[in-house]
Amino acid sequence: MKASKLLISLALYGALAAQAQIDTGPVPAQPRPSALPADWQHGVFMEIFVRAYQDSDGDGVGDLRGLIQRLDYLKTLGISGIWLMPITASSDHDHGYATTDYRRIEPQYGTLADFDELIRAAHRRGIGVVMDYVINHASWQFPPFLQAVADRSSPWRRWFVWNSDPGPGWDIWGKVPWYDASTQPWTWTGEFKDLPPLKPGSPDIYFGTFGPHMPDFDLRNPDVVRYHEDSLRFWLNRGLDGYRLDAVPHLIENSAKDWNDQPESRALTKHFQDLIKSYPGRYVVCEATAEPIAYGAPEVCGGAFAFQLNYELLKAAKGDAGAVRRVADYYRSMAPTMATFLHNHDIFTGQRVWDQLRGDEARYRLAAASYLLLPGTPFIYYGEEIGQAGVDGPADEPLRAPMSWSPTGGFTAGGQPFRALSLNRSRHNAETQAAEAGSLLHFYRELIALRRGSKALTLGRYQADHVDGLVWHFERRRAGERVMVALNYGDTPATMELPTRARPLHPRGQALAAGRVTLPPLSLRVYRLETK
Repeated sequence: MKASKLLISLALYGALAAQAQIDTGPVPAQPRPSALPADWQHGVFMEIFVRAYQDSDGDGVGDLRGLIQRLDYLKTLGISGIWLMPITASSDHDHGYATTDYRRIEPQYGTLADFDELIRAAHRRGIGVVMDYVINHASWQFPPFLQAVADRSSPWRRWFVWNSDPGPGWDIWGKVPWYDASTQPWTWTGEFKDLPPLKPGSPDIYFGTFGPHMPDFDLRNPDVVRYHEDSLRFWLNRGLDGYRLDAVPHLIENSAKDWNDQPESRALTKHFQDLIKSYPGRYVVCEATAEPIAYGAPEVCGGAFAFQLNYELLKAAKGDAGAVRRVADYYRSMAPTMATFLHNHDIFTGQRVWDQLRGDEARYRLAAASYLLLPGTPFIYYGEEIGQAGVDGPADEPLRAPMSWSPTGGFTAGGQPFRALSLNRSRHNAETQAAEAGSLLHFYRELIALRRGSKALTLGRYQADHVDGLVWHFERRRAGERVMVALNYGDTPATMELPTRARPLHPRGQALAAGRVTLPPLSLRVYRLETK
């Protein structure tokens, strides 16, 4: 979303607060058994930006009905779960992380009835649905915040973090995270320009980790925690299969020095994990960029994205021998609850894979194999499976273009899409790729089918790994099944030793005797090994 200047006065705050009310009432737990197969959360997920996936009503904006229309595509691909970026009402009507109502669907995306139908339709296809939940902060247009600013005696005041004199030393990603809501006019350009200077002593200075447009909740307040508990139950009661919890290391800040990943934040994360998993078969994964392995542990979140590994996976695909070694070492110690990915919706994780690899499809396939056949829960970013390129634009916009369904786009039958279409859509679209034998889309389908068809590749241990320069091979073992995966990231042929008689699974072929085999340049080989 392009930033637009906001000129907000206290009077306008009060008017907005009076106009908008939200449900903050209690929501009793109604846990029901999961409708999904056991171990569904160990399959492959698709991260979906609903706004950019499929428009069903011709307004140029993707919606839940559009996503429902594309569930068969996801089933054919072999997807076991989908992660929906925020679909709750927001003030930005784009990225969605500035929440205005935690119990209402963003109007452009549809209704609660559409959400309920999505859950039913996904479950009929054996697909779980996980959605983003933003615990740390709300939008500046969140009604309790508006009321807290308009009336300093309001009980909503205690829902947010205020400090008339925050003191020196604050620096979060190069910004001072304190803002004065009483400054008239209160301004924000979206790029942190033209912000009025803080005036120590003002009672209206509030905290916003991610900027003035998203004030932090005071999660030391039990009322705020209860509100989030009830809101989490609201969606779980409707059949939701779990959550991606946003920015959990930032739930509690103790000082200008101790603001990130505090013990209290880990304890709260565990608390919310326990609530979600009190519903049978539910899944939780956390965003924790600084210490992802710690948050992936059962005693904190039980699952977390493997930040930093994504950079090494792409470096390895480009032929960096040091990165190949680092990836192998990471998997040796990685918990099976980690969520792996090549990049996601945030530009700090990198451009789209097509752009990072400059259209080199051989290396693209190696990057995909480097996480789809390994432990953890792989998350594909929508469009990755067809080699969709990014678009021009500021901030995260290059990563969030409409999905390329056909050579002409296929995203909307109506007017102008909300954002420019990908420039490589003439060939890198789902329709063309589905019709081409050997396309990137077929490669993703084959790898996901391999994973789904093998307990070793889905749940097996990572063992017998070996790195020799740009060659990496390892075994996955489970209940007597042994699968060997070999990757040659080099531009020249290489050899490796098969420890036993083996049957090639990719590419398929006749059984091979134990001994040396040749790996072609930039190649993947998968073997099922004989067991005694």
